[in-house]
Amino acid sequence: MARLLPDSLTWRFAILLAAALIAANMVAGFLLSSQRQRLDEQAREAREIERITSLIPALEAVNPSAWHAIERDASNRFSRIRITERPMVETTASNSRSRDLAQRISEALPGRTVAVAVVDRSSWFRFREQERHGPRADNADTIAVSVALKTASERQGAQAWLNLMSFAPRHLRDEARPGALLLILLVSLVSVLGVGLLFVRHLTRPLGALADAARAAGRGDRSVRVPETGVREMRAAASAFNDMQARIAGFDAERMRMLAAVGHDLRTPITSLRIRAEMLDEDEATPIIRTLDEMTVMAEGLIAYAKGTQDVESMQPLDLAALLRRLSEDRGASFNGEDGAVVNGKPVALGRAFSNLIDNAIRYGKSAAITVRRDGGQAIIAIADDGPGIPPERLESMFEPFVRGEDSRSSETGGAGLGLSIARSIVLAHGGTLKLENREPKGLRAVVSLPLSRT
Repeated sequence: MARLLPDSLTWRFAILLAAALIAANMVAGFLLSSQRQRLDEQAREAREIERITSLIPALEAVNPSAWHAIERDASNRFSRIRITERPMVETTASNSRSRDLAQRISEALPGRTVAVAVVDRSSWFRFREQERHGPRADNADTIAVSVALKTASERQGAQAWLNLMSFAPRHLRDEARPGALLLILLVSLVSVLGVGLLFVRHLTRPLGALADAARAAGRGDRSVRVPETGVREMRAAASAFNDMQARIAGFDAERMRMLAAVGHDLRTPITSLRIRAEMLDEDEATPIIRTLDEMTVMAEGLIAYAKGTQDVESMQPLDLAALLRRLSEDRGASFNGEDGAVVNGKPVALGRAFSNLIDNAIRYGKSAAITVRRDGGQAIIAIADDGPGIPPERLESMFEPFVRGEDSRSSETGGAGLGLSIARSIVLAHGGTLKLENREPKGLRAVVSLPLSRT
């Protein structure tokens, strides 16, 4: 069932509102139709009682030879009058409407025999043969009344009966007009849905702002905040998000300060040890100085790592082709890319990430070839070299801090092993990915994927 519903909260609410409105209109329409039908029945019965009570004295006061003219004048297409020697309705029907109508006629005409039958669809066949020109069986609600007349012929043993058959007019029989009901339902549905959707859009607009802020936070932008507006629940969610952003930013800043402080504080003892080592014999000093050089590279790497992942830049539209073209010219690398690949990013941070990747390609692969292209909603940047490559089982481990592509710890052949770690941290902070893959027949390729700007 959930698969059939739209993903949008607004449209789910619209479907729920429409279903509730249709159900309410159907119930209201049924109740209104029933009430209207009952009021029509009461008015019609009162009208027929008035006709009978006015006809009986008139018929009893004139000569029977004039009855035919009265029959003709009193009949119409919805009501027929017949005066016969036998009653059309011999006994009052058992339903409540028939009994109630018979009682009301008897009270209006005391001392007379009255029989009434209110005919519905299911019982009309009983009277079908009694009135040749009566309504069809599918015309519901016919009132048949027989009242005994008090005439001179009655005293001579003959009995005359006033018979009335009243047929419900079509506009009273067809209480439900599908076209009118459908129009009423459509107008009410459109008006209520219009107001409801505007109201829901107003309520859910802060959710969109919160989602955008969460995506920006996932790309590492700790400066983004959500306006604390709207209903109480939305204000609480926005406040919680803003508090989380502030706490994470504080934790990151403190962690980077600690790393930078450690790297900075290591400089003094390393320098002191270097001075003492240089006072030793050359044979003894050389391995010590080599070790101190490695420690210096690691300390400087800690400081660089802290600076590379901690900055106060704000996100802004950035043309990758322009950035990579400049970096390639500065380092003597080749560039071939599409213009118009714009991302939301931090120029200095992304420049540092791409610089690390280009420097690694040149250092270990002797060359760097840079390409950039668009693929759907992503910008794909590839930096390839012609070096020996890396064993497949070690590709992922190269992103760990202080892991180097070559095993020596010489500062002349490599850095501290933090370049790829810094690059991946920056790329991940921008909502992208960074991976390494070997080329055929040789060489290594670093592939960066960044989401393109939607503006």
